[in-house]
Amino acid sequence: MCVGCTPGFRLAFQSLSLPSRRNFLKGSGALAASGVFLAEAVDAARADGEINEILTDGLIGAPTPDAAGPATIFTAQKIITMERAAPEATAIAVAGKRIVAVGSLESVKTALGARPYRIDDTFGAKIVMPGLIDQHLHPILGALTLAVEVIATEDWNLPGRTVKAAATPEEYSQRLKAAEAALKDPDAWLLTWGYHRLWHGKLDRAALDAIGATRPIAVWQRSCHEFYLNTAALKALGISEAMTQGKGIASEQASWKDGHFFETGLNLMMGPMLKVLATPERLSFGLRQMVAYLHANGVTAYNEPGALYTPEMWKLYEQILGAPDAPMYATFLADGRGIPDRVGLARALDATEEQIAVSPEGPGKKLMFFPGQIKLFADGAIISQLMQMKDGYTDGHKGEWIMSPEQLEERARLYWNAGYQLHIHVNGDLGLEVVLDTLERRLKENPRNDHRTVIVHFANSTEEQVARIARLGAIVSANPYYPVGFADKYGSQGLGPARADAMVRANSVVSGNIPLSYHSDLPMGPSDPLYLAWCGVNRITPSGRVAEPGQRVTVDQALRAITIEAAYSWRKEDLIGSLAPGKIANLTVLDRDPYAIEPEKLKDIGVWGTMFEGRVFPVPESAKRKA
Repeated sequence: MCVGCTPGFRLAFQSLSLPSRRNFLKGSGALAASGVFLAEAVDAARADGEINEILTDGLIGAPTPDAAGPATIFTAQKIITMERAAPEATAIAVAGKRIVAVGSLESVKTALGARPYRIDDTFGAKIVMPGLIDQHLHPILGALTLAVEVIATEDWNLPGRTVKAAATPEEYSQRLKAAEAALKDPDAWLLTWGYHRLWHGKLDRAALDAIGATRPIAVWQRSCHEFYLNTAALKALGISEAMTQGKGIASEQASWKDGHFFETGLNLMMGPMLKVLATPERLSFGLRQMVAYLHANGVTAYNEPGALYTPEMWKLYEQILGAPDAPMYATFLADGRGIPDRVGLARALDATEEQIAVSPEGPGKKLMFFPGQIKLFADGAIISQLMQMKDGYTDGHKGEWIMSPEQLEERARLYWNAGYQLHIHVNGDLGLEVVLDTLERRLKENPRNDHRTVIVHFANSTEEQVARIARLGAIVSANPYYPVGFADKYGSQGLGPARADAMVRANSVVSGNIPLSYHSDLPMGPSDPLYLAWCGVNRITPSGRVAEPGQRVTVDQALRAITIEAAYSWRKEDLIGSLAPGKIANLTVLDRDPYAIEPEKLKDIGVWGTMFEGRVFPVPESAKRKA
């Protein structure tokens, strides 16, 4: 769950005026005219990406727009294709933006026939696999959180630096004081992200005033759903106690005394806060850092579901995310919560299509909205423990709905009947029950084949619900970081050991033949697909134990979750996610073979670089991910 999907954040961003942005970013690069993200004369792939009986025969596959040009044959120690019919190769031929042959060097040469080619041994000692995919992340949140002082519950490996975790209240307090002392300007804001009460102890306005009585301080909670402000920050933002009163649920979710604003309470402070937080300089730096971070982790495509959209923001995306030197697809889904909230149900479909038309799929595009796909929401954020649980919480607190079950029902019906693929955010087992009930009603009222409804996040579930997901024909995109990052703490507070350890029942999903992809939900988890795969394979918590060993998946299943199955969840399996003739030439180049090392070392594999649409992009030494 991202705060960008909350009304307060969205409205504040829409009203944010950044007149200097165009001049500030002048010369940063126009939208790259880079590749066709459309099925151009490529046969539709099956669910596992297995389009290459062609590959096993060493044939060049269906003709593509690059078919007439010369080819480059890249050799490698090993090529992992993620194609079941021929999972390994040692050579791959690329022409323009497309793959034209995959196999042994001799079979690829034979497949090319009289076509001119050259051989490139750049990857000769490396391991090549399909370009890694982060199925779900949030660019603006990733940019803003990682561009301020990071004091979080886990390490963050960022380009050129590693930010270590603060694991205790004492460590957090020391780091916060050090960050304040490092600021030379006495009037400069201290902005920090990553605080969580379960790790870092109680925080309130008085505690922040003790650190800086005159300096404005804003602490952005780890979930992005909460802010803590000191007295100087409240004054600088022009927020009075009277302004926090008489505003219904927003006032209930805000404490003037503690300087604490959360969920709907963010509406009371987010407008002025963003003028401080989302400056052109910080947004530009943050987005560029995010692109470098994703590239260093081998990402060649990602998606933001429920996109935060404003015209000015889209210009920024075009200049940075769509720049010629950004070697990845930046894709988006329209928001099935915010759009109907803004225009009403009667106008929602038209307004959705209007947003998609801002940047539709087409030739020369790598920044685009997916057509016919929509993001919906059920319950609250896992990191704030606001997911809706059937048996409640051990400390007695309650979960929250992001969209009430009634809202989810009406919007799911609207978009389902219009033929949209639904991607539904859900974290609690009660939330999942509501989602599955809604999906079952849609199928009874208006049956659809291959609907691929995506269960997004999938934190808490039961075995019966997993079986029901299979029966209803839904698929799962899970965040495998949840049990690794949170099972220890949630086992002692909130969920109890059994439910905390069982979070993300990935093995149950794949055992039920349900397509499984992985995502980071950046900044909810690190956008590092090999680390996400490591989480799914090992489920090792910070205490060194394994959270529910029976829910571990194999290395192959985890790698599929960050390649072909992620592509399948977007309906792009005929273009990306595996290496086969006719597909886009997106590759991730590794230093070691993920199948040949101990599973516990999967996260330590170095990323040499990527190929994006046939162009090679090495990762600079200064930006390489740290083991």
